[in-house]
Amino acid sequence: MNVKDAIEKRRAYRSLEPVKITKELIYHLARCAQITASCFNNQPWRYVFVYDKDILKKMREALSSGNIWAHKASMIIVVFGQKDDDCVIKDRIYYRFDIGMATEAMILRATELGLVAHPIAGYSPKKSREILEIPENFDVITLVIVGKHSDKTDPVLSDKQIKAEKERPERKPIDDFVYINRYIKKR
Repeated sequence: MNVKDAIEKRRAYRSLEPVKITKELIYHLARCAQITASCFNNQPWRYVFVYDKDILKKMREALSSGNIWAHKASMIIVVFGQKDDDCVIKDRIYYRFDIGMATEAMILRATELGLVAHPIAGYSPKKSREILEIPENFDVITLVIVGKHSDKTDPVLSDKQIKAEKERPERKPIDDFVYINRYIKKR
């Protein structure tokens, strides 16, 4: 599979079935982050790969009620970092951008391996830090829910989530976000 195919195939599925998580898989995904570009090669990303059943169960306390589907995760990747670990050039703060690029590299590789790697916003950073003993000076940026896509729709999903399982949610038209040569206000 080439990069474009992985981008096209990547989906935020919520109907999951278990998949075996190995340290080899974790280090393979981590390598994809490791070689990603970052400002002055600062590599500000930090990840906790949670696959121990007891800790996964504890991590459920950090999830919002709309993410009950994530209880079937085989692994949760906790993405975190801090501003001081990357470039701050005048008013430009790079760490979240660099961490996002590294995380996307892992997500695309997971997709290529036939996995679902679904980043979520519905979680408590504070609770995640508590459970995993991540120091306060780090921002927990996202959780990536990892599993294998199930053909059976998870009964805990809302109608909106079920619809998104069956067909890719509509995307903005390209002309709504692309400008050629200069910005021109649209609409």
